[in-house]
Amino acid sequence: MRAIVVSRPGGPEVLEWREVPDPRPGPGEVVVEVAAAGVNRADLMQRRGQYPPPPGVSEIPGLECSGVVVAAGTDVEGLAAGDEVCALLAGGGYAEKVAVPWEQVLPVPAGVPLVEAAALPEVACTVWSNVFMTGRLRRGETLLVHGGGSGIGTFAIQLAKAFGSRVVATAGSAEKLDRCRELGADEVINYREEDFAEKVRADVILDIIGAKYLQRNVAALNTGGRLVVIGMQGGSRGELDLGALLARRASVHATALRSRPVPEKGVIVRGVRDNVWPLVAAGAIRPVVHEVVPMAQAARAHRIVESGEHIGKVLLSAVS
Repeated sequence: MRAIVVSRPGGPEVLEWREVPDPRPGPGEVVVEVAAAGVNRADLMQRRGQYPPPPGVSEIPGLECSGVVVAAGTDVEGLAAGDEVCALLAGGGYAEKVAVPWEQVLPVPAGVPLVEAAALPEVACTVWSNVFMTGRLRRGETLLVHGGGSGIGTFAIQLAKAFGSRVVATAGSAEKLDRCRELGADEVINYREEDFAEKVRADVILDIIGAKYLQRNVAALNTGGRLVVIGMQGGSRGELDLGALLARRASVHATALRSRPVPEKGVIVRGVRDNVWPLVAAGAIRPVVHEVVPMAQAARAHRIVESGEHIGKVLLSAVS
């Protein structure tokens, strides 16, 4: 098969489309013939040499895909050759085929085209596990989403609204702010012009920035609020005011998805299938796709994501 290989740490130009051995399903795994793969910022970090895959995981980038099951190993439940699926991966998605534990595989939701389904697994599992499982967002509470125009942001807005929460989103351009409103955000804040900590009080904050926002995130929490940090685009080291945290009886959580063991991912995936997929099938939530790029042109897709000007997901199509 062909796959994108990172020839050396560096810029997008180090991504090479070349022949590699086909994957074989191990026990508890299926092989998916890939229709499309999602591009995530973690892939950019891996390309730069800053985010290596966990031990034993494919060096090929790609944390999510959609496609068709073509082979299954032993001890696989509920999947067979020919099934149209999408999957949460620890790596290997930028390829024509990928092996994945069956617990991390989801059916393509009704009404979603196969290629577009690649935009769903990573964002759905990230938002469900962090906003609802860890953050315990409840109906009527306020969610503050940083990076509302991102893949995670666009999904978080829709899912929180579908569960009856109030949503505030930050973004850095008028176009992105307008899109956040269209997706259901009750309030939008241009982080280039306004201080969100002076404008909003939130019960749950989903943060992709990290250190740069830490103090202001704590200041923006309601009593009993939960800050969930899932990214470090603004640095990894910050000063935490424990007095402010204690005064609010609030909590700070930092989580990652890729490094979790398969059984933990399986719990998240089942939660997504049971609680999120019916909303997608009903049209209450839709994947937001900025552009679909041929997989051989992965370097161009990475440049789009690095520019920060996209809204929603950038996908790589393996369909010729």
